[in-house]
Amino acid sequence: MLLEIIVLDAADARAAAAGGADRVELVADMAADGLSPDPATVAAVLAAVSIPVRVMLRTAPGFAADVPSLRTTLRELRAAGAAEFVLGFLDAGRNVDGAALDALLDGFPWTFHRAVDHAADRAAAWRALAGRPGLTSVLTAGGPAGMGEGLPVLLAEAPAHGPLMLAGGGLRESYLHPLTTAGVRAFHSGRAVRPGGRWAAPVSPDLVRRLRYAVGPATPSTLPSGS
Repeated sequence: MLLEIIVLDAADARAAAAGGADRVELVADMAADGLSPDPATVAAVLAAVSIPVRVMLRTAPGFAADVPSLRTTLRELRAAGAAEFVLGFLDAGRNVDGAALDALLDGFPWTFHRAVDHAADRAAAWRALAGRPGLTSVLTAGGPAGMGEGLPVLLAEAPAHGPLMLAGGGLRESYLHPLTTAGVRAFHSGRAVRPGGRWAAPVSPDLVRRLRYAVGPATPSTLPSGS
């Protein structure tokens, strides 16, 4: 089982690793649902932990791709040491923006983030992502409102997409058993590992440890390729 924790800085990353996270997702500005961090923060987090760090590539709220801006940010993040990324874009029709992905992907392991939950047609979005080089995870809550409403969608999709699913967006411990039974093997959490569920609070190693215990131990044979 893979457990990924959202972190905002090096202290968060150290706490996540101490609690047993397998990987962290490094972002900035959660008021905008997560934007790219600055290169200095990337370098500090990479120096702080030995577990994989997947860095958000998103320069503005929403899911439209400003490719020139994203390319500049990508170069800066890679220069700071980032080697894995989280990205995902939709076109004007709310379909997966394959042209933007083609312009940005460069052989690195990556996660397609919750843009999939805002797509006009989820089935078409999954088809558009199938077979893309380097894709190891699709972060999804089953819908834009979060897992509280989207859990039935995740359970229905798991037989076909379970190996790629990274279940997150309002993850609760009570969701773990049905999801793992359905075949989901990767989980993502942010607020649940912070006291009071507040982004202003630091990641708690104890809360990560509790979630780690609930998710189950990491098993190398079950981790997605590239993790």
